[in-house]
Amino acid sequence: MALVEATTERIIEAEPERVYDALADYAGTRARLLPEQFSEYEVVEGGKGAGTVVHWKLQATKKRIRDFLFDVTAPTPGQLVETDRNSSFVSTWTVTPAGEGRSRVVVVTTWQGAGGIGGFFERTFAPKGISRIYDAVLGSLASDVEGPGQP
Repeated sequence: MALVEATTERIIEAEPERVYDALADYAGTRARLLPEQFSEYEVVEGGKGAGTVVHWKLQATKKRIRDFLFDVTAPTPGQLVETDRNSSFVSTWTVTPAGEGRSRVVVVTTWQGAGGIGGFFERTFAPKGISRIYDAVLGSLASDVEGPGQP
């Protein structure tokens, strides 16, 4: 089993605090950001940042649906870590300044991949698929927080 990693990054035209607050708002904003690959979204505990427990299903391919139950931590300022209770899947969201009124958001997702030929295909194709899904989340995040009319 090898570690599989997918990284997605975007510059967002909004202050880092605003971007982080939107990402950390599991009870409100986060559900609006999710593309069609996500279903059964539910906040189980908390709802704002560290201490939140959140559930969703992710359909990465037509045949591959994963059921996640994440514990959310915030180990450093500007960072949220979602750790699945049922697998090795971990997503780390990091928001940093990227100039005046801009933020860089990076999401790094890792998990222990399968071995053998199946593992080869997983390491080759899964990161691209996960990156595409999280790029859609970041696009929705940008739309949600950018612009003068936003809170």
